[in-house]
Amino acid sequence: MTPAIRPRLRGITSGVLAGAVGVGVGYLVAGLTGPAGAPVVAVASLVIDLSPPPLKNFAISVFGTSDKLALQIGVLVILAVAAALIGLQAQRRLANGMVGVLIFAVIGLTAAGTRPASTPADLLPTLIGAAAAAVALTLLTRSALRVADAEVPVAPPARPPALTVTERPRRDFMLIGAAAAGTAAAAYLGGRLLGERASVAAAQRALHLPAAADAAPPVPTGASLRIPGLSSFITPNSSFYRVDTALVLPQIDPSSWQLRIHGMVRRELTLTFDDLLKRPLIEDYVTLACVSDPVGGPYVGNARWLGASLGALLREAGIRAGADQLFCTSVDGFTSGTPVATAMDGRDALLAVGMNGAPLPVAHGFPVRTVVPGLYGYVSACKWITDIEVTTYASNVAYWAQRGWSAQAPIKTESRIDVPSGNATLRPGRTMIAGVAWAQHKGIDAVEVRLNNGPWRRATLAPVPGIDCWRQWYLPWDARPGRHVIQARATDATGYTQTGVLSPPEPNGATGYPTVVATVAG
Repeated sequence: MTPAIRPRLRGITSGVLAGAVGVGVGYLVAGLTGPAGAPVVAVASLVIDLSPPPLKNFAISVFGTSDKLALQIGVLVILAVAAALIGLQAQRRLANGMVGVLIFAVIGLTAAGTRPASTPADLLPTLIGAAAAAVALTLLTRSALRVADAEVPVAPPARPPALTVTERPRRDFMLIGAAAAGTAAAAYLGGRLLGERASVAAAQRALHLPAAADAAPPVPTGASLRIPGLSSFITPNSSFYRVDTALVLPQIDPSSWQLRIHGMVRRELTLTFDDLLKRPLIEDYVTLACVSDPVGGPYVGNARWLGASLGALLREAGIRAGADQLFCTSVDGFTSGTPVATAMDGRDALLAVGMNGAPLPVAHGFPVRTVVPGLYGYVSACKWITDIEVTTYASNVAYWAQRGWSAQAPIKTESRIDVPSGNATLRPGRTMIAGVAWAQHKGIDAVEVRLNNGPWRRATLAPVPGIDCWRQWYLPWDARPGRHVIQARATDATGYTQTGVLSPPEPNGATGYPTVVATVAG
């Protein structure tokens, strides 16, 4: 290694290690103050807030439900590169490195302080983390400069010491570097342990929900067709899609949860979790869908939900004339805007506490979330809900509506082909084309399938317990060798047939026929 390269490598190492110390210490402090204030989490959350819908759709299409992990990794990579550059600048002049640390501190403070639900405590992880990074950078840089000074050729001493003039500074630099790396690792692990102590998983597991006063109807025989590869009628909690803006799952103990209903009402209501459980609970099968779901995509699922009637609570509060929006706020500051008329038109709009016979998973809104059949999730499925303001669309604009999505978003009549998947070559002969279709609060009346742009053929529909859940369908097919294009379309109970016109998810849901290209062996 040439003498000119060694100082640069030490500068890069100093910067990266100092950055790691800052991130680790920030994570440790966030274990005490709350995970949302961790610098990487705060900056990544700000990126989500500033991302336009096309970028959000791109991230979901590429990374799927791992998009949040990919974002945080991306932030860490950018931080590592910037830290390396800061370390190089500090080698030239320590003050330059301190300016770099200050810039990143300002970015972190801005990200943490501008979150909708931020508190002064959320600033502490960045402040203390930046201070730790500055100390580490100072120690590492000064040690690295001593190594550089020692590498300047000098006359050898008459009797060589146990450690040469060059070896001693190098040893000191390595020791300081090891201490910095150890501090970063210990702080990170400490932050994780503190975060686990704050987990409400134990409270979630210990919760016993009361039986529904209005139980879901029995699932008809044959509602779940036993066709390999076809989505089950009930989507298991563990595989139910998750799309939201929360990088860190909110941990809300049911004993501390409260919901406030206020605004354009005659009587403001405040409910505890126990208050909610004492109300008559409703159980129903409801299919949820994300507006970001592409045609034939995976972001849709069906579950048996248990909860209190949202409409009944609103009637108790007394909606004033002119109110048309329920401005729902999550504990992390996310907002959704649900039409008042939809929540009160008789459908099973719920303040849900249970999912598939168990308390809500933390990832799906524990302890309470909204579930409103027939609307895309970003306007109807507020997880970790703590506040409902009865207001107007003109007065309050919800999170995704601020970013160009439609303020009101009824779910489109859609279908999906599950089998064949198009990922494997089929054998010739009798096989099944099968999938699911949904038209919440309207119901599916028909599904048709066509091959290679030929005539539409009607598929057989499985029975369903209600109109708010998806419906399985199938069509027997005598598969012949070659390449085949399979398409489907659904017709709902109003007579509307799914359109084949292609449109992207934004601003109110994708359209087009789901299409699978199947290859049959010769």
